[in-house]
Amino acid sequence: MKVLLTLVAAALSAATALAQPAAGQPQMDLPRVKLSAGMHVIDAQVARTEQQRNTGLMFRAQMPQHEGMLFVFEQPAVQCFWMKNTLLPLTAAFVADDGTIVNLADMQPQTLDSHCSTQAVRYVLEMNQGWFARRGVKAGSRLGGFDAGKR
Repeated sequence: MKVLLTLVAAALSAATALAQPAAGQPQMDLPRVKLSAGMHVIDAQVARTEQQRNTGLMFRAQMPQHEGMLFVFEQPAVQCFWMKNTLLPLTAAFVADDGTIVNLADMQPQTLDSHCSTQAVRYVLEMNQGWFARRGVKAGSRLGGFDAGKR
């Protein structure tokens, strides 16, 4: 029985290690969801766990223009983000449960400057800096697909 428990613990540990990126490596294999901003489709990786959210888009050297990362939190709260170990300039969209963008924040690479939502939100969508502005997406705009983000 002790041997079996040791094997199960080892298997769980190995599975957990496979699901997490190695230190200093970008996480590239998170589940994805399709979101929309008007006619524009966003292919977003979904960071749901604390570990996934903490790593976010760190260590990424590039990201296609139509891709981003959706951070999903268990409860609405004021969410604050910074750019430690993040190499790309990003814009964070702080998003209400119904998909409405509460506020946007441009964030510069490799800084510890804090960028926060102006009210409690459960979602934050990070895209390449300028993506929202080039498409006329701003605070008050509504993003589609947030039912998918709740699954």
